[in-house]
Amino acid sequence: MFASVHHLLENLPDPLAQDMNSLDLLVYGQLRSEVSLITEVAGHIISAGGKRIRPLLVLLTARALGYDGQQHLTLAAIIEFIHTASLLHDDVVDEAPLRRGVESANIRFGNAASVLVGDFLHTRAFQLMLEVNNLEIMHVLAQTTNAIAEGEIMQLMKTRQTDISEADYYRIIDAKTARLFEAACTLGALISSAPEETVHAAGKLGKSLGVAFQLTDDHLDYAGQTDQLGKNTGNDLREGKMTLPLIFLMQHGTQSEKKIIREHIEEGIPGHTEAIIEAVKKSHALQYTHDIALDHIAAAYSAAEGFPVSPYKNILMDLCSFLARRKH
Repeated sequence: MFASVHHLLENLPDPLAQDMNSLDLLVYGQLRSEVSLITEVAGHIISAGGKRIRPLLVLLTARALGYDGQQHLTLAAIIEFIHTASLLHDDVVDEAPLRRGVESANIRFGNAASVLVGDFLHTRAFQLMLEVNNLEIMHVLAQTTNAIAEGEIMQLMKTRQTDISEADYYRIIDAKTARLFEAACTLGALISSAPEETVHAAGKLGKSLGVAFQLTDDHLDYAGQTDQLGKNTGNDLREGKMTLPLIFLMQHGTQSEKKIIREHIEEGIPGHTEAIIEAVKKSHALQYTHDIALDHIAAAYSAAEGFPVSPYKNILMDLCSFLARRKH
């Protein structure tokens, strides 16, 4: 058993380790442009690291289902570019100062550069889709990128509102986060020419992992440490976002707790941040969020059970476990 995702990535079986090295070469090769600012901005956020979980899911799913070609690398790069583009755009919307422990691209290069380079990464992703030349895969990716945009807009519409329901919250995280995880696993199955029921199971695996990942992210925004997360804790609260821990407190907290949440979120009255964070920690909100994340991890395990026995299936299972107990 590996101690962390990074430990897992350092101890991958040779074919998968080679895949990850080849993916890095492909990603950086596709960032090359005669427009130097594109290479500089995109290189800044990609070289900052990250776990590469989404592209890894493409590679793992394809390998677990017996694929031995090269197009899974192209699909993994597409997923990485779509994800990176969304990060660039998100940081502009959120005015985030940090990303992956370093100065965010919008702070270093400006909002305009971040938005436009994000657009470049989206178009580069669609150029790579043409190389794969698979209509079903293109359909999945087109639907996914559209859903991500819808999710971000839904979240924007709900910013500074305290009447958001759990159903609203799940619609947002399904679109903005889980759909890309779902696409990553679905693409790995499709490129492997897996039967329809296996493609469906792969998509369920990815979606369940994606929901669990976002729930854990929202849990860590209150319970984590800035130096471990690579971004400031309490960001969602400061940005006026009602994530599940805060929704729970709004439903089950005291009248005084609900009052300061409304004042902070709806009216922007300063000075309540630390009090709200402490109230969340003292309530059952974080345990509630973690428990639901574990339910989705269990669903991911169940979806992967039908995959053939292999080291890659084992790594998928390990990845599920890591996402359930990660600290950053």
